[in-house]
Amino acid sequence: MPHSSTTANSVSRRYLLAATGALALTAACGSNTGRAGGAGDRPALDQWYHQYGEAGTEQAVKRYAAAYRKAEITIEWRPGNYDQQTAAALLTKNAPDVFEGSPTLDQIQGGQVADLTDLLDGVREDFNPAVLTPKTYEGKVYGIPQAIDMQMLYYRRSLLDKAGVRPPQTLDELVDAARALTTKDVKGLFLGNDGGAGVLGATPLRAAGLELVTSGGAVGFDDPQAARTLGKLRRFHKDDSLLLGAPTDWSDPSAFLQGLTAMQWTGLWALPQIEKALGDDFGVLPFPRDGARGRPSVPVGAYGAAVSAHSSHIDAARAYVKWLWVERTDYQEDFALSYGFHIPARISLAKKAAALAKGAAAQAVRFTTEHGYAQPLLWTARSQTAYQDALSRIITEGADPEAQIKAVVATANAELKRVRS
Repeated sequence: MPHSSTTANSVSRRYLLAATGALALTAACGSNTGRAGGAGDRPALDQWYHQYGEAGTEQAVKRYAAAYRKAEITIEWRPGNYDQQTAAALLTKNAPDVFEGSPTLDQIQGGQVADLTDLLDGVREDFNPAVLTPKTYEGKVYGIPQAIDMQMLYYRRSLLDKAGVRPPQTLDELVDAARALTTKDVKGLFLGNDGGAGVLGATPLRAAGLELVTSGGAVGFDDPQAARTLGKLRRFHKDDSLLLGAPTDWSDPSAFLQGLTAMQWTGLWALPQIEKALGDDFGVLPFPRDGARGRPSVPVGAYGAAVSAHSSHIDAARAYVKWLWVERTDYQEDFALSYGFHIPARISLAKKAAALAKGAAAQAVRFTTEHGYAQPLLWTARSQTAYQDALSRIITEGADPEAQIKAVVATANAELKRVRS
């Protein structure tokens, strides 16, 4: 869920996929969380959500909260830089009892969020590991995933057929296809108005068989293949096959629907709009593999429900989170599919959801299950900034990929040493 949205004044669930997880040490926007107690003997709990752009979401979460009988839940719908707000509030005693987010390593190590591991007893294997793993540290779970967003490549079947181009299965084929599909009126590929530096992130590295951080906690892209793969992204610019300066950015499918590009990288949330406009004249793909160890790559993201360690009612907050995001599977499916278009975080729910059972939606579920990845917990904001700046220089300026990767590796190594010391 990127920071950008389809409207200027709303923030959608797409925000997640571009969030860096930075811990902002700014003045708290915390509120009084109502810990004085609720009606009767019920504790009063404050629950934060970021401001979703999809119509009906706010009403839905308030309806869920009103249905809970063991506590009095007050929903706070928070516009603006939500991650910054929650990070600042968690440093104080005015943090919300329950909040959606992706707890950072600093927040976990700093004792700012509560351990929720036992809430998943008996169902842990049913949560998609791609989104549960980044909320897990040393075997303990600090956030219960709510709903999954993912990104993929959309292509116009008719334009590929006309140009004699097959759907690309490798990065080299994607480069060639973008060049072949480019005409005086249509560009071959749209990766965002910055050429892809903002949205792609680690996706090309994953496609090359590499990781940001290995399972052993080391930098996972200190490898010559990283430079070779990222260097290929520059070819889109050199071939003049990228759409740049589109009226809307990558998260909105308008450029694809208006015929400005033959292929576009965007999210699952765009699928209903694309299906309505194009019928069956489109297909979807994961980011294509590159190199001998390559594999298709699909970025995923999911906010999770977390509990502040400062809450005066931790047990009550944990019980509410379990009720809403573990026990009430009907609400979980409703949250994912009735307001926008997302995948339930529970594998069993994703498999049985009728809206995800066929066509491109079913392919998206399969891509997520087979190829999905999320930023690892050990990948810090400083490492992310260094990597994204380097990727931008490689793509837009033609900077030497080997030198850029070497500098990022140094930063990432220093960050890993810091967080693991």
